[in-house]
Amino acid sequence: VQNGWLASFEDDQLLERAHEALEHNPDMRVAAARVQQAAAYMRIAGGALYPQVQAVGFTTTSSKDGASTDLSGWQFSVSWELDLWGRVRYGARAAESQYASAEADAFFARQSLVALVAKAWFTATESSLQRAIAADAVTAAERLLQLATTRQRVGVDSETDLVQARANLNNARDAARQVDLAYTQSLRALELLLGRYPAAEVEIAAGLPGQMSPVPAGVPSELLERRPDVIAAERRVAAAFDLVGQARAAQLPRLNLVASAVDVSSDLFVLEENDEIKSSVGAGLFAPLFQGGALKAQVELRTAEQDEAMAAYAQTGLRAFAEVEDALAIADSLHGRETYLAQVAADNSRALELEETRYRVGSRDLRSVAQQQLALYDARMALLRVQSEQRVQRVNLHLALGGDFAATPTVAAR
Repeated sequence: VQNGWLASFEDDQLLERAHEALEHNPDMRVAAARVQQAAAYMRIAGGALYPQVQAVGFTTTSSKDGASTDLSGWQFSVSWELDLWGRVRYGARAAESQYASAEADAFFARQSLVALVAKAWFTATESSLQRAIAADAVTAAERLLQLATTRQRVGVDSETDLVQARANLNNARDAARQVDLAYTQSLRALELLLGRYPAAEVEIAAGLPGQMSPVPAGVPSELLERRPDVIAAERRVAAAFDLVGQARAAQLPRLNLVASAVDVSSDLFVLEENDEIKSSVGAGLFAPLFQGGALKAQVELRTAEQDEAMAAYAQTGLRAFAEVEDALAIADSLHGRETYLAQVAADNSRALELEETRYRVGSRDLRSVAQQQLALYDARMALLRVQSEQRVQRVNLHLALGGDFAATPTVAAR
């Protein structure tokens, strides 16, 4: 990944998964094929700038009344259109811009795939950590059930507390099963991105990456100009302008220079100067006088495509600014929430200890303990969700900026 923004998470496993996806994901093969197609179109369009050379050889044998005759020869010709109005040059430049656009689209596809892999990786890691929290909840519920069973046997608690403890345990087990399903689904989603068979067998990190570095102040908006989708949209605008010029030039006359050399031999016809090669040089003028308005309509079509490309370019720019603003705003909100939720989790943990102590000495019933237990695990889940989302939004920010926070290009515009 250009500029190494993925390495800023300091997760070697994530880097390995990103390279695996770039190598094996089917979408990358589609993007590569499109670049190859655009390169071929560029070579085709550029070939019209050069003289066209052709060679033809022929031989025939015919028979009549038992006699056979041979006719053979060859022709070598060269033709070249004098691009007086730039029609061919417009087409070649448009093809070059389209090729650059396809390259940028492919680069953006790679960046987007890596971003998807990173976000799927964080989601799968989050699900794995949620499983640990759910397992803790089940263990705590089992411990409460054992305590309620003992207290009911010695006559301290009623059967109601015992039934309630059993219900809390089953609720915790049900929540754990749901988390297990979410974990399995997150692994399969990640493996699909990696180009693997979705068997939910990929190895996940033990925890989320460590604390991320703060976003530097004063990041210039010019960084958005390096975004591959912005470059692709700009190149499509350039191609659209050249295609309009090509359509307009197609309404004007064309001048071709032609040169040829011919040699024909036959034992049936008597050819003058049979051993001498015939050569000719000339010029041809083609002027489109009437084509039912097709050429004018072609200009109108290309002009409309140009308007569309310009509007799409503006839309891409606005979307780029919006994505950066959203990522920054969400990241700021998540940072504040993490601070609050960390304190909430700590307070709920302490409150649960107090409630369990009061329950053991008989000053609280089981309901208050169960409620406090549920509050604690909800707080831990919410804190984990925010921490995972912080890393997802950092990925979104790098994708929105087209790379890291340094003002270095990621892909060259043509």
